[in-house]
Order: sequence, then C-alpha cells, then structure tokens
Amino acid sequence: MYKLTDLFKVLSDETRLRILVLLYNKELCVCQLQGILEEDSQPKISKHLAKLRDMGFVKDERKEKFIYYYLSDNYMIEYVLKNIIENSNEYEVIKDDLVRLKYADEIKQRKICENKNKDI
Repeated sequence: MYKLTDLFKVLSDETRLRILVLLYNKELCVCQLQGILEEDSQPKISKHLAKLRDMGFVKDERKEKFIYYYLSDNYMIEYVLKNIIENSNEYEVIKDDLVRLKYADEIKQRKICENKNKDI
C-alpha cells in the first residue's frame, strides 16, 4: 500500500504518467510501451516500470516470452487516470499515446521482427 503523496510523486514524472495512462487502457509489454512512447531506450522504460511495480502501482505477469504489465487494483489511481484520459485533449502527448495504443499489437510484432533480424 502506498501513500497519496507517493501517487503524486509518480504522476509528476511525465514518462511514468504516460505509462500509467496506457496501462489503464490495456496490459502491455515493455516493447509495446517503448514503441507507443516512441522511446529509444528499453532500459529506461524498464526502470520506470520497476519503480511503479515496487511502489505497488503496477503488477506484471509472464505470458510466454513476454512480461506484461497492468495496473494494480486501486480506486484512487484509477479515478485520477480516468480524469486525465477524459481531459486528454488538453494533453497532446497523452492524446497521441492513446492513438498509438490502438496499434500496440503491431508494434509488438515489429519489435519481435527487429530483434530477430539483429540475431541474423
């Protein structure tokens, strides 16, 4: 369990806020988050996810060779994220993330193909 101040500390970082908004909508793996956030560094995304997990905001589950992240059950964070999403027109970066979220499965497939090509 965390304190309300922990929630606001987490939300004060734009990358973590964007990750939480995305996970509010759908469970995602690191490569999907990396693609949606248009982030070059997968370790950076992983560090943010580890912090969110350690603070109890997200959980993870291994499915085949991927680890998927999803929001922990918590009414406070869900309430805050719902309000952010409802007002996403005011936050261009979040609005853009939500558009790219529609292509999460294609992003994952593209990342898998890129990684296979690196092994060749």
